[in-house]
Amino acid sequence: MDGDVRESTDMVSRPMRDRIIDTLRDLPPNCSVEDAVERLVFLAKIEEGLARLDRGEGIPHDEVERLLLS
Repeated sequence: MDGDVRESTDMVSRPMRDRIIDTLRDLPPNCSVEDAVERLVFLAKIEEGLARLDRGEGIPHDEVERLLLS
Protein backbone atom coordinates (compact mmCIF):
# COMPACT_ATOMS: atom_id res chain seq x y z
CA MET A 1 0.00 0.00 0.00
CA ASP A 2 1.43 3.31 -1.04
CA GLY A 3 -0.84 5.69 0.88
CA ASP A 4 -2.74 6.80 -2.22
CA VAL A 5 -5.89 8.71 -1.22
CA ARG A 6 -8.07 6.71 -3.61
CA GLU A 7 -6.73 3.48 -2.16
CA SER A 8 -7.53 4.77 1.31
CA THR A 9 -11.09 5.67 0.28
CA ASP A 10 -11.58 2.26 -1.37
CA MET A 11 -10.27 0.61 1.76
CA VAL A 12 -12.93 2.27 3.93
CA SER A 13 -15.82 1.45 1.58
CA ARG A 14 -15.02 -2.29 1.44
CA PRO A 15 -16.33 -4.80 3.97
CA MET A 16 -14.13 -5.16 7.06
CA ARG A 17 -13.57 -8.87 6.42
CA ASP A 18 -12.10 -8.10 2.98
CA ARG A 19 -9.89 -5.37 4.41
CA ILE A 20 -8.60 -7.75 7.10
CA ILE A 21 -7.81 -10.42 4.51
CA ASP A 22 -6.03 -7.89 2.28
CA THR A 23 -4.04 -6.59 5.25
CA LEU A 24 -2.91 -10.10 6.16
CA ARG A 25 -2.03 -10.89 2.55
CA ASP A 26 0.18 -7.78 2.42
CA LEU A 27 2.31 -9.04 5.32
CA PRO A 28 5.62 -10.70 4.50
CA PRO A 29 5.60 -14.52 4.49
CA ASN A 30 7.92 -14.70 7.50
CA CYS A 31 5.92 -12.37 9.76
CA SER A 32 4.96 -13.44 13.26
CA VAL A 33 1.51 -13.66 14.79
CA GLU A 34 2.43 -10.57 16.79
CA ASP A 35 3.18 -8.70 13.54
CA ALA A 36 -0.23 -9.65 12.17
CA VAL A 37 -2.04 -8.63 15.35
CA GLU A 38 -0.14 -5.35 15.46
CA ARG A 39 -1.14 -4.57 11.87
CA LEU A 40 -4.79 -5.42 12.54
CA VAL A 41 -4.85 -3.25 15.67
CA PHE A 42 -3.37 -0.43 13.60
CA LEU A 43 -6.14 -0.91 11.00
CA ALA A 44 -8.76 -0.83 13.78
CA LYS A 45 -7.31 2.41 15.18
CA ILE A 46 -7.48 4.01 11.73
CA GLU A 47 -11.11 2.91 11.42
CA GLU A 48 -11.87 4.37 14.84
CA GLY A 49 -10.21 7.66 13.94
CA LEU A 50 -12.08 7.96 10.66
CA ALA A 51 -15.38 7.23 12.41
CA ARG A 52 -14.62 9.96 14.97
CA LEU A 53 -13.88 12.43 12.18
CA ASP A 54 -17.16 11.47 10.47
CA ARG A 55 -18.95 12.30 13.74
CA GLY A 56 -17.25 15.69 13.83
CA GLU A 57 -15.05 14.81 16.79
CA GLY A 58 -11.79 15.84 15.16
CA ILE A 59 -9.45 18.57 16.35
CA PRO A 60 -8.91 21.49 13.95
CA HIS A 61 -5.41 21.68 12.45
CA ASP A 62 -4.63 25.08 13.97
CA GLU A 63 -5.50 23.79 17.45
CA VAL A 64 -3.26 20.73 17.02
CA GLU A 65 -0.46 22.99 15.84
CA ARG A 66 -0.94 25.27 18.87
CA LEU A 67 -0.90 22.27 21.23
CA LEU A 68 2.26 20.87 19.67
CA LEU A 69 4.07 24.18 19.78
CA SER A 70 3.19 25.01 23.40
